[in-house]
Amino acid sequence: MLPATLQFFVAMIASAMADRLTRKVAYMHEEVRVLKELLQDATGKSRLAFTADQRRRLALKAKVLSAKERAACCQIVRPETILAWYRQLGARNYDSSNTRKAGRPRKRDEIRALVLRLATENPRWGYTKIRDALRGLKIEIGRTTVANILAEAGLDPAPERKKTRTWAHFLKSHWETLYACDFFSVETLGVSGTVRQMVFFVIEIKTRAIHIAGIRVDPDADWAKQVARNLVDPLEGFLRNAKFLIHDRDPLFNKAWSQLLGNAGVSCVAIPAKSPNCNPYAERFVRTVREECLDQFVIFGEAHLRHLLAEFVQHYNRERYHQGKGGKLVTPNLLAVNDNGAFATIKTRSRLGGVLNFYHREAA
Repeated sequence: MLPATLQFFVAMIASAMADRLTRKVAYMHEEVRVLKELLQDATGKSRLAFTADQRRRLALKAKVLSAKERAACCQIVRPETILAWYRQLGARNYDSSNTRKAGRPRKRDEIRALVLRLATENPRWGYTKIRDALRGLKIEIGRTTVANILAEAGLDPAPERKKTRTWAHFLKSHWETLYACDFFSVETLGVSGTVRQMVFFVIEIKTRAIHIAGIRVDPDADWAKQVARNLVDPLEGFLRNAKFLIHDRDPLFNKAWSQLLGNAGVSCVAIPAKSPNCNPYAERFVRTVREECLDQFVIFGEAHLRHLLAEFVQHYNRERYHQGKGGKLVTPNLLAVNDNGAFATIKTRSRLGGVLNFYHREAA
């Protein structure tokens, strides 16, 4: 038996090692929880889809642990699930399905792709609804087969898909009446130096049409509410046909502002904080107006800025070809066109001294 002094030192070392190991395990547990939260925020899903190889690796590592150790260590799946994977791994030694000839053949890849397409484009459709839609296309398929195809692809059943509806689905389903707004700043030259002007604009998502709603050095809540009243004017307001308006979490977009728009039938949709990608069309316009217009000039005061923006908006809405719309104009060109192929009839319409140009054919 070891001396008491040596036993004491051994116990101290073992305690220190155990304490250090506990801190490491606690950190790893916290790291896993953070990763699960990030997954939930990014995809809307709380469950992970594992490949067969990943299941095998987890099952082999967890099998050597005791039940108490598995309960403490398993963070992304339950210990019971790990054991079930291990049993399935062991059952492969007795699986002769690859040598069997009988059985129902696998559905063609075209049908499987169509099932996944229907489920993705229609988050509210369940197995039966998808089966009936396929039968309407003269494709016979069972409800269980639909469920198996979705499970293999990692798609949740209809209630779960509806809860995890993506931002892209929201934009697509409300395309006809969806608008977005935002501010951008412009530095202008004043009498005593540079002055930062804040420009507020609204964009119609479907057509990409732009409307400059207001320009102000120091916008406040009262100014924002007056701009909102102008936008929802039933005769000339840019938002008179809107149902949804996407905006960021600027303090000017307060409860009173949202209520004023709501009274006119426009529902405000605030994007998450620090996520400009959720308002991509507005962000893209800001980059476009800077690159194609504002960065080309030294801007002398608010009046000059208003002139530049007015000319650019006319060009943007009537004369600029938009790659996001397949190279089409926002507003179809009303100029008469000569289709006889005479290049001599091609004319140029220039704005802002040739910074913005539009080419068209004149009528014969």
